[in-house]
Amino acid sequence: MPTINRKLSVAPMMDWTDRHCRYFHRRFSKHTLLYTEMVTAAAVIHGDRDRLLGFHADEHPVALQLGGSDPKQLAEATRIACDYGYDEVNLNVGCPSDRVQSGSFGAILMENPGLVADCAGAMLDASTGPEVTIKCRIGVDDQIPEEILPEFLARVSAEGIRSFTVHARKAWLQGLSPKENRDVPPLDYELVYAMKRLFPGLEICINGGITSLEETEEHLAAGVDGVMIGRAAYHEPAKILAAADQRIFGIGEAVSAEQAVLDMLPYIESEMGKGARLNQITRHMLGAFAGRPGARRWRRVLSEGAHNDGAGPELVLAALEEIRRLAA
Repeated sequence: MPTINRKLSVAPMMDWTDRHCRYFHRRFSKHTLLYTEMVTAAAVIHGDRDRLLGFHADEHPVALQLGGSDPKQLAEATRIACDYGYDEVNLNVGCPSDRVQSGSFGAILMENPGLVADCAGAMLDASTGPEVTIKCRIGVDDQIPEEILPEFLARVSAEGIRSFTVHARKAWLQGLSPKENRDVPPLDYELVYAMKRLFPGLEICINGGITSLEETEEHLAAGVDGVMIGRAAYHEPAKILAAADQRIFGIGEAVSAEQAVLDMLPYIESEMGKGARLNQITRHMLGAFAGRPGARRWRRVLSEGAHNDGAGPELVLAALEEIRRLAA
């Protein structure tokens, strides 16, 4: 059975869940599983690996999400991921973007479970430690999810995959944009629950439209093994992650947004010493105080100042002081 605790994870999100974002999320929760942005297998093999795959040791547990449909390439990318020390390597069978479709991977692979099984088998053979997992949809286009999802899970799990995260929406590859595919197709949580009952030996995690720890607890109570949250965790990290260790994992105490921000300061100083610009890091911190007095001022101070030459940790402290002043 799976060895990583996936009761709660933050979804892979392009342009968002880079290493700076993950390090910030880790200030709130020590146990939530964090995912990279999707990286194509070809990019891992031929690109700047340290830039694409490098991460801070504090990010563990951390998973690499790969995109691709060539078993040999995915196997090679998995071997490389092992060298970098990832805890999990995940295959993307859910992204509906045109760019992904043109590369014959992502959600379009739901139409070819045999190829997904071949890819998964190659990745499993190549892995020397990280668990290999799948993130998929309940179906695409005119597929009937109640028919194809059980077939998909059975075919791919026969290769040895034990953990699936299911986005409880269809993906419409024709007629809807990637953004619309996150909102327009109706959610079918009951089907995902049914898959857990049908495949009790598999780890089934649920994703799609989940925006709170209360909802997370409800899904876990319904029988799934884990919950993956996307945009809500990014835009309101304190709301989702600050009490996650305590409420979801039963370990540790809640962390304040103020403390998480203060804990970022040494990291910011270190990363800027390596050439990073402040705004590359603080763009992921804009939602730290969402819903609280001063949140707008916090965002404005960082948004307007972090791109300026010479901006550093002192700007973050100045923005934090605005929160304290307006909350007084």
